[in-house]
Amino acid sequence: MKQFLCIDIGGTSMKIGVLNEEGEILKTDSIKSPDTIEKMYQIIEDVFHGYENIEGLALSMPGAVDSEKGIIGGSSALDYIHGPKIKEDLENRIHVRVEMENDANCAALAEVWKGAASDVNDCCFIVSGTGIGGAVVKDKRIHKGKHLHGGEFGYMIADFDFTTHAMKTWSDVGSTMAVVREVARLKGVDVASLDAKEIFDHYHEDPIYEKVVDKFYFVLANGIYNLQYAYDPEKIVIGGAISVREDLLDEVNLRLDEIFKTFTHAKIRPVVCTCQYHNDANLLGALYHFLTVNS
Repeated sequence: MKQFLCIDIGGTSMKIGVLNEEGEILKTDSIKSPDTIEKMYQIIEDVFHGYENIEGLALSMPGAVDSEKGIIGGSSALDYIHGPKIKEDLENRIHVRVEMENDANCAALAEVWKGAASDVNDCCFIVSGTGIGGAVVKDKRIHKGKHLHGGEFGYMIADFDFTTHAMKTWSDVGSTMAVVREVARLKGVDVASLDAKEIFDHYHEDPIYEKVVDKFYFVLANGIYNLQYAYDPEKIVIGGAISVREDLLDEVNLRLDEIFKTFTHAKIRPVVCTCQYHNDANLLGALYHFLTVNS
């Protein structure tokens, strides 16, 4: 069976996997992300030559990834990946086909291929962590948009003060990091002294935790409601750090109940689920992209 090298390149680490064409993960490893593009190329080349019979390289990367041209626009924690012809450069070094896709899109594709969205054609994927990202899937393919920003839900305005015209995005007010920042502000403590999991685990026991987490779930439910009526997907899948919480769907659905009590004319209730693959999603989705990009 064919084997592929899949690498999820993030701001702090590069997760490496060898997968077969059925999506089975045969080997995994992790390496600290380097500080230059040349070092990144060299690491990838060394890792590639450490395995035998690798048919191709599939990359999951941050930023506005142009999969066809093999370059990355936008911005990310790794400034050096924006601009170089990464796909072309790596193919010239390792002499196998290279494909690359945005990391949130890869996470969505993993669920489309074998996970929570494998039974539908159209879905939205929300990544909730230190910020808000996501993907729009149409007919089991990523819809990137004209400027490669399709699914960048974190940019959507989620809070607006009509008196001061102060605006905040979904990432500003609806990410798990936003919860930590707001709790720190209200308690007058350093952000570094707080842990998001601790806040969510005990939010019914502390009035400040409760206020902030309740808003988080309402903002999340509000975004889900808006996506349903903007795109009308068959499912909305939640990924990211928050998706591992067993109470997540109950909390979101409680807030959706409130929304639908208010807007009684709205008849299409979102079908919301959590992702299945979590930490392995980007590797699996990168492979799926590799296998289907020219099909």
